[in-house]
Amino acid sequence: MYHFFVNPSQIYDTSVIITGDDVNHIKNVIRLKIGDEISVSNGEDGKDYRCGIEEITETQVVCRLRFIKEDGVELPAKVYLFQGLPKSDKMELIIQKMVELGVYEIIPVAMKRCVVKLDEKKAKSKTARWQGIAEAAAKQSKRAVIPQVKNVMTYRQALEYAKDMDVKIVPYEMENILDGASGMAGTKKMMENLHDGQRIAVFIGPEGGFEEDEINAAISLGMKPVTLGKRILRTETAGMTVMAWIMYQLEG
Repeated sequence: MYHFFVNPSQIYDTSVIITGDDVNHIKNVIRLKIGDEISVSNGEDGKDYRCGIEEITETQVVCRLRFIKEDGVELPAKVYLFQGLPKSDKMELIIQKMVELGVYEIIPVAMKRCVVKLDEKKAKSKTARWQGIAEAAAKQSKRAVIPQVKNVMTYRQALEYAKDMDVKIVPYEMENILDGASGMAGTKKMMENLHDGQRIAVFIGPEGGFEEDEINAAISLGMKPVTLGKRILRTETAGMTVMAWIMYQLEG
């Protein structure tokens, strides 16, 4: 079943009106017909509106509301991914997969060991493209919301943005040499203490990892580095690993 997003104002008591680029997609790309069922979300209330197509014109698709599925597909906690800017097109893969896994918001972060350096113009262009990828992934995975991709932040800005969140997870390959290192047992304990309603920050370093002073800055704000195991994970793997653990803990 195909899934689409509309503004809340486009959902009425008994009908849903789809406009914009989705009209051409429905009419000329996937070629849906009168009577076909689709699902629609407004990106806000977490509900899945099941509709039957009633009319297709050049400018809109009119759908008859059949029923509303309210149990939803969203995680019961909000996960914010703070991703150190990776090389090449890895960010696109990271966004796609993290949206599929249930992330709430993605914050690209310029860290010291990031190879990629984006000026303001390039950053805005990249962010627009990344947001499109997030929307496509949300449609594919039938999310009830489209996760927002924020503008690129500095590391200090990212720490400030995350400081009041309930849980702050910072995977660090050198966790074992830090004071108070707790190994995988500490990671498991942190995951087991996650619960509904929390705002969870996940900080992932770029290919070269975190600088020592970046980890110290995180610790000074109450963040506790954790390990993801004995093997070194690529930046595009680390976030997905954490997200999968969070999903298992909250939905298991």
